[in-house]
Amino acid sequence: MQLLGEDPGIGQIYAGSRSPVSASGPHETPFYFDLEDENSIAAAAAMIARDGPLDLVFIATGLLHDGPDFQPEKSWRMQNPQAYQRAFAINATGPALVGKHFLPLLNRVERSVFAVLSARVGSISDNRLGGWHAYRASKVALNMIVRNFAIELSVRNANAIAVALHPGTVDTSLSEPFQLRVAPAKLFAPEDAAQHLLSVVAQLVAEDSGHVIGWDGRRIDP
Repeated sequence: MQLLGEDPGIGQIYAGSRSPVSASGPHETPFYFDLEDENSIAAAAAMIARDGPLDLVFIATGLLHDGPDFQPEKSWRMQNPQAYQRAFAINATGPALVGKHFLPLLNRVERSVFAVLSARVGSISDNRLGGWHAYRASKVALNMIVRNFAIELSVRNANAIAVALHPGTVDTSLSEPFQLRVAPAKLFAPEDAAQHLLSVVAQLVAEDSGHVIGWDGRRIDP
């Protein structure tokens, strides 16, 4: 985990996953959650709440394709309701439910950050290629959810920040079918992508709240 070892004074890290994982060190507490199971999210939040306020909630999830029945659409003719349902469940509704249960746990006095992984293809003004209908739409929805969170958070704590982050193209199974068009310098190893995003998070200010920020620290137009 990138956060472990980055700062000798770092506090406890809670690492959520659908799969059983072991702690990487004394500062890490693994827990189970499923974006499609609100009860699991609520249970995780209740467990973590016992240890005090959180300084950072980072949702590093996303779904672009999942087997032959869920692939990015190249045409409007390829759209189907099941793809939209699946994309929104993972990319929008799931993070929204994490916000429902975890935003109340953020520090209400000091700087705190709620960050989610979005994508540049969720920018309406930047869409010049079309396609990928369900995925694009779910990321647009996610960006709006983050904007809503930012407005509410500002009432609770002027130092709180809610942002959507674009990690660039990361060398994972999500991007693997589409990497041939990506320049080698723009294809990031997961470890490098994580470091980019943590660096962005460290430099965020209150004025960034509600926006989409790229891996290079630049805002992405909605």
